[in-house]
Amino acid sequence: MAQDFLVELGTEELPPTALHTLMQAFADGIEQGLRGAELEFGEVKAYAAPRRLAVAVSGLAERQQDKQIEKLGPAVKAAFDKEGNPSKAAEGFARSNGVTVDQLSRKETDKGERLAFVSEQKGADTVSLLPGIVEKSLAQLPIPKRMRWGARREEFVRPVHWLLMLFGNEVVNGEVLGLQAGNTSRGHRFHCNRELEVHSAKDYVQQLRDPGYVVVDFAERREMIRDQVTAEAHNVNGEAVIDDDLLDEVTALVEWPVALTGRFEQRFLDVPAEALISSMKEHQKYFHVVDGDGQLLPFFVTVANIESRDPKQVIEGNERVIRPRLSDAAFFFDTDKKTSLEARREKLKQVIFQQKLGTIYDKTERLAVLAPKIAAAIGADESQAERAAKLCKSDLVTEMVFEFADLQGVAGYYYAENDGEPLDVAKSMYEQYMPKFAGDELPKSETGTVLALADRLDTLVGIFGIGQPPSGSRDPFALRRASLGVIRLLVEKKLDLDLRTLLELARDNYPRTALGEYNTVVEQALAYMLERFRARYEDQGIPAEVFMAVAARKLSRPLDIDNRVHAVHTFSQLPEASALAAANKRVSNILAKLDGPVPSSVDEELLQEDAEKALHAAITDAQQQVQPLYAAAMFTDGLAGLSGLRETVDSFFDNVMVMADDEQLRNNRLALLAQLRALFLEVADISLLAPAK
Repeated sequence: MAQDFLVELGTEELPPTALHTLMQAFADGIEQGLRGAELEFGEVKAYAAPRRLAVAVSGLAERQQDKQIEKLGPAVKAAFDKEGNPSKAAEGFARSNGVTVDQLSRKETDKGERLAFVSEQKGADTVSLLPGIVEKSLAQLPIPKRMRWGARREEFVRPVHWLLMLFGNEVVNGEVLGLQAGNTSRGHRFHCNRELEVHSAKDYVQQLRDPGYVVVDFAERREMIRDQVTAEAHNVNGEAVIDDDLLDEVTALVEWPVALTGRFEQRFLDVPAEALISSMKEHQKYFHVVDGDGQLLPFFVTVANIESRDPKQVIEGNERVIRPRLSDAAFFFDTDKKTSLEARREKLKQVIFQQKLGTIYDKTERLAVLAPKIAAAIGADESQAERAAKLCKSDLVTEMVFEFADLQGVAGYYYAENDGEPLDVAKSMYEQYMPKFAGDELPKSETGTVLALADRLDTLVGIFGIGQPPSGSRDPFALRRASLGVIRLLVEKKLDLDLRTLLELARDNYPRTALGEYNTVVEQALAYMLERFRARYEDQGIPAEVFMAVAARKLSRPLDIDNRVHAVHTFSQLPEASALAAANKRVSNILAKLDGPVPSSVDEELLQEDAEKALHAAITDAQQQVQPLYAAAMFTDGLAGLSGLRETVDSFFDNVMVMADDEQLRNNRLALLAQLRALFLEVADISLLAPAK
C-alpha cells in the first residue's frame, strides 16, 4: 500500500535570493532520506513561497519491506572438534545472537563453509520515520548563518510558526524544530490571514490558491510574473527586460503576484540608462521597459503582493519611492560631468590597489607603459592605448560609482564621452572589464581589448610577485577569472601573442624591490594561467590527455596552443590514432633509455629489411607533405596526413629488431625512429594519448 506525503514548514519571510535553493535542497534532502530508509516512492515535488517550504511525495510506501539479516560466524572447521562438539568460538557466536549452536545454519563462502545466523528484520512503519527524515533534511539545508528566536533553542534561517505533515489523510504524529505537526497551513498575510485545513497532498496546491491566495508552486508563480510583466509592458508599447535573477528574486518576494506599471519623468532619460536601471532593479526590484530599438522608456513594472481595490494608489506609491532615487542619479551625473577624468587622476593617489603594490594611480601609470606595447604588437593605436590606460580608473572616484558600484566602467564611458575623448578611448572605459564572467562578451574595440589585457596582466604579475597566489577557494583578486579572461581575449580575438613575453613586459613595469618573487614570477604566473587553460578544455569536453600532449611542447602562445589542442583532439578520434600513439610511446621509451645522443640522419645504405626501407620512404614522403602544412599552422591537416603511417609503422615493429647487435645498424634504426617521432612532436607529444598500463 502507498499514500501521498506532504510536509510544509511555515516561517517568517525567507531570504528571497536563497528561496529557490532552499526549496530544492529541502526536497533533495527528503528524497535522500527516503532512499536511505529504503522506502519506495514516486514523484517528489518541491514548493516554496515567501513564508513556506513544502515537499509533496506521491506513492510513498506505508512501511519498509521486511528483510533478512545474515551474520557470518567462524569457519565450520574451527567451530567443531573431531567428535563434532561445538568449540568456544561457535558457542560464543551463537550466544551473541541469542540462539543455540544447533539453531545456526551453514553457508558456503569463497573462504570455505562458515556458520551463519539468519534473522528477519521487520520493516518500520513509514510514519514513524518521516519526522526524522524531515528534521535531517532541514538540518542539512545550505544556510550560512542560522538564528534563534525568543527563548527557544531551535535554530533555522528564520523563525518557524507552523508545521503541516500529512500521510494520506492522516496527520503524521511528530515534532520538528519544536513544532508539533498538524493539518493546517496559513493563507496570504492580507487576503486570507487565517488557518487553512488541508485534507491531503492532492488538495494542497488548490487549497492554498483558493481560498488561501497563495500560489505555492514556485515555477508556476515565476511564469505568472513573467507573463504579467510582459503584458504590462505591451500596454505601453514597450518590451519588459526580464533578468532571470531578478525574476527569481521577485518570485520569492510575493505569494499572490499582481504586476502594475508606473512611470517617471521624461527628463530622467538624460541620465545614463544604466544608472536608472540600477536604481529600479537593485533597489526597488522593478523591471525596466525598452522600445523596439532597446532604448529605455520612462516606465517600470512592479509586482505587488496584493490584489488592491485601488491599484492606482499602489502605482503612485511606487512612483513616489523611485522619483528621489532617480533624482539622486541625475544629480550625481550632472555634478560628475563638471570634473574631467583627467583631473580626477590625482584622487587615485589616495586609493590603495594593494598595500605592497601601491595605489590605483600607480597601477594606471604601469598600464600607461604596458598598454602601448601590447597595442604595437597587435597593430592598434598606441597613443589611444596610453590615453585609455591613464583614464581607465578615474571613474572610481566619481559620485556615480560611489553610489552605484555596478556602474564602474560604464560611468567612465559617459564621462570620457562628455570630456570629448576619442570613441575607442571612451569605449575602453567599460570594455576593460570584459569578459566579466564565463560566456560574457569580449571587447569590440582594439583599445578596449588592449586595456583588458594590460589590466589583467598587471594584476596577475603583481599579486604573484608578492607571493599571494590563489589558494583553495581564496582568490581575493579574482586571478582565476583574470587568467581565463586573458586566454579568451588572445584565443577568441585571434591575437597570436606570447604569454610569457606579455608577463615579462608587465613585470618590468614594477620596481624590483616591490616584487619579492621578481625572478620567478613570470614562470609562476604562466604555469597558473596554462592550468586554467586546461580546465577550459575540460569544460569543452576535450580530454585532459589531449591538452597534456600539447603542453609537453612547453609552448606559451595561447592561440597556437588552442590550434594544436583542437588538431590533436581531432586526430585522437581517428581509427589510426590509438596505434600511432602507442607506437610513439614505444619509440619515446626506447630513445629515453639511450645514454648518448641519437644520430641525426639515416644512412639509406644501412637499411636492410623491407619494413625499415618502407618506413624510411614513408617518413620522407610525410616530411615533404606535412612541413608546408606545419609552416602554415595547419596542424589538423598535418596530423591527418600522418595517420596513413599506421600500417608501415606496425610492420616495422613486427619485422625489424631495433636494438640490433651491430652498432651502425642499431644507430641507423634509432635515427629512423627519431625522425618518425619528430614528425608528430612538431605538433604535440601524442605518446601521451596512449592509455597508461
